[in-house]
Amino acid sequence: MNQRPISITLIGGLFIAAGAVGLAYHAAEFRTLRPLEYTLACFVRLLAIVGGAFLLRGHNWARWVLLAWLAYHVVLSVLHTPVELIMHGVLLAVIAYFLFRPKAAAYFKPAHLGHGGP
Repeated sequence: MNQRPISITLIGGLFIAAGAVGLAYHAAEFRTLRPLEYTLACFVRLLAIVGGAFLLRGHNWARWVLLAWLAYHVVLSVLHTPVELIMHGVLLAVIAYFLFRPKAAAYFKPAHLGHGGP
């Protein structure tokens, strides 16, 4: 496997931290009045943690999960202020750039594919 680019390490850490902080925040506001909403919020936070961890381990699918996670937040931002929408949109573009640039793509390529044929 190729050496992990620093951008992938930073992005993976960012998603793990965001998921953990969000999970702690939502755990503090546990309510039985809206269990579905609470469960969805916790699931979204856990998805960020799992996606970040597997991104660090070099799993290609984790790039797509984290990109979808951010796109979900862009869609949610439509219901909030224009500043939040712009901020999430810019964050999506920047992270997509770093997740899919050639150096990152090489990191996520399976080891058995680029080492010649039989």
